[in-house]
Amino acid sequence: MQVLVMYFSRTGHTKLLAEAIAQGVGEVDSVNCLLKPIAEVTKEDFVRSDGIIVGSPVYFGGMAGEVKALLDSFVGVRPKMADKVGAAFATSGDLSGGKETTLISLLQALLIYGMIIVGDPMDATGHYGVSCVGEPDAAAKANGIKLGKRLATLVKKLKG
Repeated sequence: MQVLVMYFSRTGHTKLLAEAIAQGVGEVDSVNCLLKPIAEVTKEDFVRSDGIIVGSPVYFGGMAGEVKALLDSFVGVRPKMADKVGAAFATSGDLSGGKETTLISLLQALLIYGMIIVGDPMDATGHYGVSCVGEPDAAAKANGIKLGKRLATLVKKLKG
């Protein structure tokens, strides 16, 4: 079983949160984590993964163009993505900078791919996914670990 944690990060903040999420995935036995920036994700990575966690910085209240372009380019594999598990994370430069709208835009794309969507667990924030302002602090990283572990645990239950 494999979970793909894919992200775009211009400043490095989204990458740091992606690394915490990957750590959480890695805590689940029998689930391999593939951590990649968007520019390195292949269609094969996408299709072979049983779970996908996608992250983006907030750009004008939505996902970065690089993330959208990748998701758009893989549209031909939609039938192969049904019933895989998906989640999202986001980083922003401002407290009210559009993190929730970005998370929703990411989740909408995963829903269109036919994926089963999960938010972060109740012992994190219990909302759409993990997010933070600027560089993730210890609490954001801890929530990222929880999200990764939750999604990997669900993949294992559904696919194992």
